[in-house]
Amino acid sequence: MNLTTLLSEMTLAEKIGQLVQLTPNFFEEGAGEITGPLQELGLTQENLFQIGSVLGTHTKEQVIQIQQAYLAKSRLKIPLMFMADVVHGYETIFPVPLALASSWNPELVKEMASLSGHEASDAGIQVTFSPMVDLVRDARWGRVMESTGEDPYLNSLLAAAFVKGYQGEQAELETNYQKIAACVKHFIGYGAAEGGRDYNTVDISTINLYQYYLPSFKAAIDAGVKLVMTSFNTINGIPASGNQWLMKTVLRERLGFNQVLISDWAAIWELIPHGVAPDLRKAAQLALEAGVDIDMMTPAYQKSLAELLTADDISEDLIDQAVLRVLQLKADLGLFHDPYRGLLSEDRRELLYPEIAAASRRIASQSMVLLKNEQEVLPLQMTQKVGLVGPFATSQDVLGAWSWIGDTAKSVTLAAGLKASLPDLPVVGTDDRVNFTAQEREQMVTLAKAVDRLIVALGESSEETGEAASKANIALPASQIRLLKELYAVNQNIVVVLFNGRPLELSEVFAHSQGVLEAWFPGSEAGNAIADVLLGRVNPSGKLTMSFPEKVGQVPIYYNQLRTGRPLTVENQDQKYISRYMDVSNDPLLPFGYGLSYTNFEWSVTQSSQNLSENQAITFEVKIKNTGRYSGKETIQCYVKTLFAEVARPQRELKQFVQVALEAGAEKTVTLRITPADLAYVHSDLESRTDKGEYHVYLGNSSLAPKVGEIYFQ
Repeated sequence: MNLTTLLSEMTLAEKIGQLVQLTPNFFEEGAGEITGPLQELGLTQENLFQIGSVLGTHTKEQVIQIQQAYLAKSRLKIPLMFMADVVHGYETIFPVPLALASSWNPELVKEMASLSGHEASDAGIQVTFSPMVDLVRDARWGRVMESTGEDPYLNSLLAAAFVKGYQGEQAELETNYQKIAACVKHFIGYGAAEGGRDYNTVDISTINLYQYYLPSFKAAIDAGVKLVMTSFNTINGIPASGNQWLMKTVLRERLGFNQVLISDWAAIWELIPHGVAPDLRKAAQLALEAGVDIDMMTPAYQKSLAELLTADDISEDLIDQAVLRVLQLKADLGLFHDPYRGLLSEDRRELLYPEIAAASRRIASQSMVLLKNEQEVLPLQMTQKVGLVGPFATSQDVLGAWSWIGDTAKSVTLAAGLKASLPDLPVVGTDDRVNFTAQEREQMVTLAKAVDRLIVALGESSEETGEAASKANIALPASQIRLLKELYAVNQNIVVVLFNGRPLELSEVFAHSQGVLEAWFPGSEAGNAIADVLLGRVNPSGKLTMSFPEKVGQVPIYYNQLRTGRPLTVENQDQKYISRYMDVSNDPLLPFGYGLSYTNFEWSVTQSSQNLSENQAITFEVKIKNTGRYSGKETIQCYVKTLFAEVARPQRELKQFVQVALEAGAEKTVTLRITPADLAYVHSDLESRTDKGEYHVYLGNSSLAPKVGEIYFQ
């Protein structure tokens, strides 16, 4: 298919239509059902059969029906594209992305994306609005559950893993219909919304934008991602969807992205309430001039581009460039060869539920983080009498906020998962997450008195995380804390299992439990995966990718904060005029990289040299031994601190990590290599390079890793 020739055959209306995205309800059968949505956006039937893509279909029958009706009425027979939010699974739900990141395993994330993409493609989805690679530092923002955390290096590795999982190899999309195109979002800075409030103002310096926020997008682009989505927020005072510097200079030129740029839902229209466009026509002009190719769910392009062209306010070349990028994406998806991408083929291999369910269970268990395990209260022993109580004991609200196709009624509860191995397990659940009846409380306290180990399932609902779910208070509900205290008063052998999508304020939980397992929203196989961990079939190995505050007033809190002119140190901790809180520590309750195991590991480190020059590397050999009773997996984390630099630098930065699986009593030596590139940072001229000087290296199992050596770059 010669796309330039096709473009030359298109009318202006057909070109503009390719830049418009609508939802499936515009295509429902019956004129009456079509008329309402079309009238709301001021569109005609003719407009409808010229648009380029559809957002939010969920069955292959629906996709086939819409595509057939569209092609029957389309003059040039240019197929539609079908896009949807496949964020952590489609019908079979995996753990939320923040949980997936806690596995610290890019291959696991890649597998999840591949399986999710395959299942979505079976339903006709061709493009997913994933991964979300926004850097996040504020747990009040609900969408932290959709992110991979607070570190740009780890985020970058996981961004690439998502893209490769969804898309496969560079040319695979065109012929492998089990793969779908990925859209990385949100460009850029959305996760830095002031006050942690969704859709709020963002103010990021350019140097911080380049140093911390761009790397994950660059990684996704380098991995071949097919689309980028604009963010809702402003950058340097200009909303992203109309920001020429951001989209042209930074995204197109600096990052080298030359494929499709799509707005977020109604983001072009939102240029009006942002106050940078007086009307829809000006909003359309600003967005097209910024390089936004697809207008999601507004009539801005459909109603205004022709008028703007007639008035010479825009050039047709801008429209043509956008249309060619959209047509190229359709060609990359193989749509000109098969508009249905195999849906009509009898040879198509559809993914079977048992296969993907097993993967969901395994990946969920690898994503959980053991936060506390006093007196070896875990793993549970089959000889112990165990009880299960709490508002999430029998709850099926375990999927998370972006599981729009997942069937909650089919999700495995914690009670069901544990009863598969402990059929006599006594369980007392609650009908409400917050309000417990007197009878429920009495039954739970009675059960607590009668068992050796008590599992207490607490958390927040899936509706309390995700988009438009910002919270000023990130502690558990007061009623859950009161319940926990009542139970702890009669039985201290309590293990709290947490269901949540953000870091929580857990001081009270830690004070009234012996064990705490961060299960997150684990997905369709939640109960089975949690049971695998609680019963010791899986030794937890997850590590946090966001810091958990001691108090909400500490947020935003993150491990790689810049050093200050008056830092708090051991020597000056009794002084007043230093950077500190009067009523709480500066430190998080749980740091980035933290996570316990049922076993123990001993380390020794050998450094090859201290002097480093260009084209060389310094190696650190880590001998690690499993000294405990269980096989387990440890994540060795390497951090670096720049002692002196042109601009202020963080206290430390993650540079490498490696996971090591060891049987009980086994040992292994692994090697980490530090090169000059690992020491580079963005300077005041916005270029990245490595300074001559001294660097400190830290190796351990969290961001509190001890110092193990120095490097002198000459």
